[in-house]
Amino acid sequence: MKVLYYTLVIVVLDQLTKILVKGFSIISFAYEGMYYGERIPIIGDFFRLTFVENPGMAFGIDFGPSVKLWLSLFSVVASVGLFYYLYHVRNQSFSLRLSLALILGGAIGNLIDRVFYGVFYGYAPLFYGKVVDFLDFDFFDFEILGRTYDRWPIFNIADMAVSIGVMVLLIFYRHIEETKTEEINLSGDEVTSNDISSSIDVDEVSPLSAETESIKNDKSDN
Repeated sequence: MKVLYYTLVIVVLDQLTKILVKGFSIISFAYEGMYYGERIPIIGDFFRLTFVENPGMAFGIDFGPSVKLWLSLFSVVASVGLFYYLYHVRNQSFSLRLSLALILGGAIGNLIDRVFYGVFYGYAPLFYGKVVDFLDFDFFDFEILGRTYDRWPIFNIADMAVSIGVMVLLIFYRHIEETKTEEINLSGDEVTSNDISSSIDVDEVSPLSAETESIKNDKSDN
């Protein structure tokens, strides 16, 4: 399944950018990265790099340690299930496979954070790590779960891959539904045309049959 190359690229880019943001230390080599909460303007205040960590779900929603463990375990199961489904549809449309590959790459990228980052950076046990976010954009104000946001929630490459994958998936299924509708309409038109042709044939054949029968009767009389 060559489409898995997209998954691999997403995972590598996601982890590479997160490590560059958070920093790392291996034996005698250390890279400091950004300090927590640091902001680096890229395009003024519209786009900047802001280092934060998400301990829970999307938009920073946190329901506590017990829910976090179940969330990490669910992410593992979901990733395995998504990989199996991707294998199952390996001969279907490229759009479908691409969308699933992007979603899988994003899921694995954030899963690595949740499962291993706590141990690797020494702040939490296995499955209790925090997801590293750093892409910070200024958009219109909006409200989620009673909380008003004046900027888009900070996200990462994995989140972006999942969002793009979902959009491609929605477009794919919309295209499928439109295609089915067109096929149904075409089938209806064909049925109508066949009915009309049949009625025309009956109308044309009936007089000929009557005329032929009349000729046969005349010959019999003679």
